[in-house]
Amino acid sequence: MNKLNHVAFIMDGNGRWGKKRRRGRNYGHLQGVKTVEKVVQSSLKLKIPIITFYVFSTENWKRPKNEINFLFNLIFSYFKKEIKNVVKNGIKINIMGSISSFSRPLKNILKETIKKTNKNKKLIINLALNYGSKNEIKNAFIRLKKSHSKITEFKISKNLYTKQLPDPDILIRTGGKKRLSNFMLWQLAYSELYFLDKLWPDFNANDLKKIIKNYRSIKRNFGKI
Repeated sequence: MNKLNHVAFIMDGNGRWGKKRRRGRNYGHLQGVKTVEKVVQSSLKLKIPIITFYVFSTENWKRPKNEINFLFNLIFSYFKKEIKNVVKNGIKINIMGSISSFSRPLKNILKETIKKTNKNKKLIINLALNYGSKNEIKNAFIRLKKSHSKITEFKISKNLYTKQLPDPDILIRTGGKKRLSNFMLWQLAYSELYFLDKLWPDFNANDLKKIIKNYRSIKRNFGKI
């Protein structure tokens, strides 16, 4: 039976979900947060050590400004309100990506959350914010070149945002699209990929359990026979 250490999520379909209900894209993002909470609770129950959410990509800056502002306000409000519960539940928050271009209040709440949850070990949650995998890999090469280090797969891995974490065993993408969208390209090399037609707000605990059950039953060769 395959051991499960890390599940990554591309949470696609919030905007389409909201528009289908004639409530707008932002309503879909609001419901998407509720799905994140359900997935986190399920992960705690299933004792999944690490989960990663693709929250905001470097390409998402092309979206309408009001949608971007709504997303950032949603993140700020959530951690402002829920930080005590996050700490109480033993959750550690990591950020993957560059937050330097975010507003000062958002940067401060994210830094505060990272600091307050730093010693928690029950569940690690990585939030990919202003994240792009190609940029992540490029920066790893730049750091290695500056330090005059020999370029090896091991050293590249140790210069990524996930340097202290195992690569994802599973990637789950909702929304019906079958692509990686510049997400963890290096780390997903041997991950099992699951693409669902469901939009993210409709994803639930049973979907996660079915995927994990399937994952545990398959044979993973990693290039071997």
